[in-house]
Amino acid sequence: MTDFRPQAELETHEVLNQPPPRGDADLWDPVLAEAVAAAGVEAAPLAAFGAEAGHERWREAGLEANRQTPELVLFDRGGRRLDEVRFHPSYHDLMELGLGAGYAAMAWEDAAGGHVGHAAMVYMLSQVEPGVCCPMTMTYAAVPALRADADLQAEWRPKLLSRSYDGASLPLAQKSGATMGMAMTEKQGGSDVRTNTTRAAPDAEGWRLTGHKWFCSAPMSDGFLTLAQAPGGLSCFLVPRWTPDGARNGIRLMRLKEKLGNRANASAEIEYHGAWARMLGEEGAGVRTIIEMVHHTRLDTAIAPTGLMHAALAEAAWWCAGRSAFQRRLIDQPLMRAVLADLALDWEAALALGLRVAQAFDGDTEHDRAFARIAVALAKYLTNKRCPAVVTEAMECLGGMGYVDDTPLPMLYREAPLNAIWEGSGNVICLDILRTLAREPMAAEALHAELDAAAGADPRYDAALEAHRDRWPGAVPEGEARWYAERLAVLLSASVLLRRAPAAVSDGYVATRLEGRRGQTAGAVAGLDEAGILARLMPEAR
Repeated sequence: MTDFRPQAELETHEVLNQPPPRGDADLWDPVLAEAVAAAGVEAAPLAAFGAEAGHERWREAGLEANRQTPELVLFDRGGRRLDEVRFHPSYHDLMELGLGAGYAAMAWEDAAGGHVGHAAMVYMLSQVEPGVCCPMTMTYAAVPALRADADLQAEWRPKLLSRSYDGASLPLAQKSGATMGMAMTEKQGGSDVRTNTTRAAPDAEGWRLTGHKWFCSAPMSDGFLTLAQAPGGLSCFLVPRWTPDGARNGIRLMRLKEKLGNRANASAEIEYHGAWARMLGEEGAGVRTIIEMVHHTRLDTAIAPTGLMHAALAEAAWWCAGRSAFQRRLIDQPLMRAVLADLALDWEAALALGLRVAQAFDGDTEHDRAFARIAVALAKYLTNKRCPAVVTEAMECLGGMGYVDDTPLPMLYREAPLNAIWEGSGNVICLDILRTLAREPMAAEALHAELDAAAGADPRYDAALEAHRDRWPGAVPEGEARWYAERLAVLLSASVLLRRAPAAVSDGYVATRLEGRRGQTAGAVAGLDEAGILARLMPEAR
């Protein structure tokens, strides 16, 4: 029988002490399964997706979609304008994988725990290739915004939720499924969208938009929610790629952004040249209308970095279990175990908090909605500040190999800062937290109820919560917003862990993140139940 295995006995040396390829790795990990079960969500379809998405071929497809980046095609061979982006086939395959499994649709199909299920899919697919998650996330998040117009909702919702990926550049009526993008920010304003200068003028058939957008992610989407200045003020519009008469709309792709990461996904600068659009919501109520989309994309920006952290830690654990130094496996060496266990606490806390927030999105009471508004901002802030540090330390566990694109660590490293910037950078989020708590009494009430739910579980938690409230008994100075938000998010994470995680995790988190028994860098700890924590990371880490 022919042996097709890679040859280890080379002319100059024998390849030794290199972990074998990981092969297929089920993404439906035990910690995720526990959290989903606790939320009362049907696990079978999610488990099936995790098993499928964990196949090695999908990781290879993700790496290929990053190597062969999108190409801007402005004109056809005869010089006619196209304004299209061409992707590697792996990109389309991954889009079909996610949308076909319900990434964008699951939350809106009336099944119990739809947002928790969606969040679980974001967590798993982000470990394979995070770039393709962007258009799917925006498609998921556009659905609630469409409620502002019954006609637009009736036209677009079925295609957005069809579970059919159709990458063809065709009018909506000719497609089996559709995706929705977003184009809000402009050069002069960034997050301050009220300074937008794009103009909207009414005509007999709708509105015509003229102006620029500094960032438009997923520019091959079938439609875009965008903001423009109408006579009655800043308003929200849906701009389709095609006009009602079947012509290409006046959306000009100026250039693709050369980004640090998120390379499989295209991001463009665009201009509207009299682009035909329909108003969504009331004239002058643009921010209030599109905030529904932003609110739901923020859920994904809180969950996606958790997937990046787990992907990085899984690679580190696999390496450490299969690599020896100084006559001992790396995973058996005390200092390496301390590093991995400490990092795993950040991952566990981020996943627990993110799924708790998703559970609030599934709630049907005003209390649930109020908690979701404040908690999603806290989760987004803390998780994204933790993610780059976790990925960097995981990369270091592999030594030089972690810096090489033969492993997924460089892709994860390039991706790690993104979700902290998308849908509101750190300062914007912290100021949003202060405004929400000051202006929405029910959000503050819901948050404090969640914090109090863990009271009595650990005296160290109780003391930290009391100290936090004593430190900020009233209005928080703007200059202290990051300190305040960070501490509040850590307390909220601890509250969830104390009620839902095993003692090895909750005790370690409270001791290191609340009580302060930790240095400034990963692994600068003592007294953790490393065996209990690492057993939850993945079997290879035991």
